[in-house]
Amino acid sequence: MDNSSFKENTTGYLFLLPALIVLGLFLFIPAMMSLYYSFTDYYMLTPDLTEFIALDNFKTLLSDATFRTSVGNIFQFVIFIMPIQVGTALGLALLVNRSNRGTMFYKIAYFSPVVMSLVVVSVLWLYILNPASGLLNEILQTIGLPAQPFLSSPNQAMYVIIFVSAWQGAGYQMLIFLAGLQNIPEEVYEASTIDGANKWQQFLNVTLPMLKPTSLLILTTTLIDAFKLIIQPMVMTQGGPLNSTLTPVYYIFRTGFTDRQIGFASALTVMYGGIIIIFTVLQRKFVGGDTNE
Repeated sequence: MDNSSFKENTTGYLFLLPALIVLGLFLFIPAMMSLYYSFTDYYMLTPDLTEFIALDNFKTLLSDATFRTSVGNIFQFVIFIMPIQVGTALGLALLVNRSNRGTMFYKIAYFSPVVMSLVVVSVLWLYILNPASGLLNEILQTIGLPAQPFLSSPNQAMYVIIFVSAWQGAGYQMLIFLAGLQNIPEEVYEASTIDGANKWQQFLNVTLPMLKPTSLLILTTTLIDAFKLIIQPMVMTQGGPLNSTLTPVYYIFRTGFTDRQIGFASALTVMYGGIIIIFTVLQRKFVGGDTNE
């Protein structure tokens, strides 16, 4: 390697160094510490008494009914949020892409919930959904329908959080879909029109296939974000009622920072991280991972 190549490589690595330091401090080192603590009985208030207990945390975890409930809740959330949020985002993108007037207004209107803090959004919807004096129940009673418990009901609370989450997040995926739609050559639609395809056939045979790379990106990021659900149940329901909105990430938070059981919380983190990796891989396998098609 000549001197100029060595200098170029050194310069490149120096530019990478700040990012590698940040990744090391906030990702790799915490991940390794979490893995280590998952094999210990580390309690935050008595760190000097920490002992290595091998797989005991994981054995306890397998029989933990609360963890199983939280996993069931997050699967319910994922199953509903994926088609609702992604479908809504695609529909909004199609509307904005077709609009000739006020396009910028619609982009801002649909995207504005995304830039709002999740805490603010959650508090806002708490007022709207208040069983006693909330705006939504006032509207229901005005049109002759009974008031609903919403977040106070174990049967309704998770579906309310699904709706709020989809409303808040769809605008972000809309912009990505919109970018994908605008990259589809107009000549392709003109050729399909000449061949006799109607709008629905164009959507099925032109739009969706050419949006495959964009769709795969959106599905993967939405899936990962869905598995990280914590803010909405933390603010709106505190995991209740009857643990019906408790999610694994919220359970990890409570175990680690409220109960101060760092060892068990680390085991929860390792187990749940493995579940997310497995389902992300499965999603890419079934949806199709080749974005170059």
